[in-house]
Amino acid sequence: MSNERNLKQHRFHPRQYESNRFVYPVLSRRSQGISIGVNLNPDKVCNFDCIYCQVDRTSVATTKFVEMDQLLAELDHMLSIVASGEIFTDPKFSTIPENLQRLNDVAFSGDGEPTTYRNFDDIMQRVAELKAKHELKNVKMVLITNASMFHRDAVRRGLKILDQNNGEVWAKLEAGTEEYFQLVDRTKIPFQRILDNITQASQERSLVIQSLFMKINGESPPEAEIKEFLNRLNEIQAAGGKLKLVQVYTVSRQPAESFVSPLKDEEVDNITRRVRDETGIDAESFYS
Repeated sequence: MSNERNLKQHRFHPRQYESNRFVYPVLSRRSQGISIGVNLNPDKVCNFDCIYCQVDRTSVATTKFVEMDQLLAELDHMLSIVASGEIFTDPKFSTIPENLQRLNDVAFSGDGEPTTYRNFDDIMQRVAELKAKHELKNVKMVLITNASMFHRDAVRRGLKILDQNNGEVWAKLEAGTEEYFQLVDRTKIPFQRILDNITQASQERSLVIQSLFMKINGESPPEAEIKEFLNRLNEIQAAGGKLKLVQVYTVSRQPAESFVSPLKDEEVDNITRRVRDETGIDAESFYS
């Protein structure tokens, strides 16, 4: 497969597959395999309004609420066809290279912040049971989150269920100061809550940090902001937080705001190198 074809596959992230409303398969550039997405926010409501968000909020949501039984039925079927390889007979997935024809994870992401789902701990348990039913012990359960709700009891319980079922938390941190955090993420939630939540959660388990940097009105992130971002990573570690990886990436699909554009590959690599050199945390680059 050509590099262009690979890029198109990685950009193909539909929230619906055939008649599914909550579960969808994608070729994930960060997972290096198939990730089965679980959309816990089909209403497209999110407690952040990120300037780079790649969810199309201009169209009306066709589904307002999560129907648990329907979601689990869709996931049950999807686990079956991906794990068996049947999905790779579908023209949308038949051209995926053999080394990527593998089920890597079930990822909770979708069209909003998944931890705002009221029954978060229940859905984690039910998905873990489905994974066990299909004897997929080595398949990860990945939570992709802005870390805003880690302090809620149901979320804490859900995180512990993840810990027991090959779970991995990818927590978003892409600012070093309150000012830049609000510029990028546009939320009423204070930056300090995000830092406190990440610190506390990473004291109990190792976290992956996902950090998207971009050009805003043609300008790359200020040097002072990158330095403060690195300082926050070091402070989390100094407090006993365990950070096993920082994923440094940039915009790869159409963002919410036209004044947002991707960094050059070398700019992404420079931030990745600085994470390694100035914090000691492993880091990986992902490009536009």
